[in-house]
Amino acid sequence: MAALKIRELPEGERPRERLARLGAPALSKVELIAILLRTGRRGHNALDLAQQLLERYHSLNALARCSVAELSVIKGIGPAKAVQLAAAFGLAARAAQETVARQRVDTPQIVCDLLGAEMRILRKESLRILLLDTRYQLIRQEEVSLGTMNESLAHPREIFRPALIHSAYAVIVAHNHPSGDPTPSEADHRLTRRLAEAAGLLQITLLDHIIIGAPQNGQPGYFSFKEAGVI
Repeated sequence: MAALKIRELPEGERPRERLARLGAPALSKVELIAILLRTGRRGHNALDLAQQLLERYHSLNALARCSVAELSVIKGIGPAKAVQLAAAFGLAARAAQETVARQRVDTPQIVCDLLGAEMRILRKESLRILLLDTRYQLIRQEEVSLGTMNESLAHPREIFRPALIHSAYAVIVAHNHPSGDPTPSEADHRLTRRLAEAAGLLQITLLDHIIIGAPQNGQPGYFSFKEAGVI
């Protein structure tokens, strides 16, 4: 039997009405996605379609990694809904960044709060540098490289160039592991040692090098070379 359309559900079960009355925190992930989708497809309402998306990708992080092109070919989604989903995930990441950017950026957790929402959904390794002033507040962040990271792409010369251009007092380097496992590789250790040496020569404070992964099993989802005693 075909599912009821959203407008045919009792008012107390309709996602938009529930959000207006109770606020977003009271709604499930399925309900919030259904509001973005607005409509379903033949035989399935927006709630059904939202549930199918989560079952297909297993998590919001995995769903957020999908490109507009990937989402567009899913039956019942199409280009318009795919763009709406991508825009919602993009706004969520930027909202998280705005909140943290006004703080003193000097701990791995704050860096993860700033970059995690965006970097955890990337399918390629991205190397970022955070430029900080003397109060450790964010001047700006820049992406140094994107793609499979190797030591030639991640040369200290390229990494510290933005810090010299913008006269940063201190920097934090961060990159993601798309696998979700933040455990550093030997190449990550070598890069960190080279960064520490270069920072000393340039008289720029290297606060940390952080690898961002995915939180799981009670672990925070990042690795800090400072906390590990390497820096």
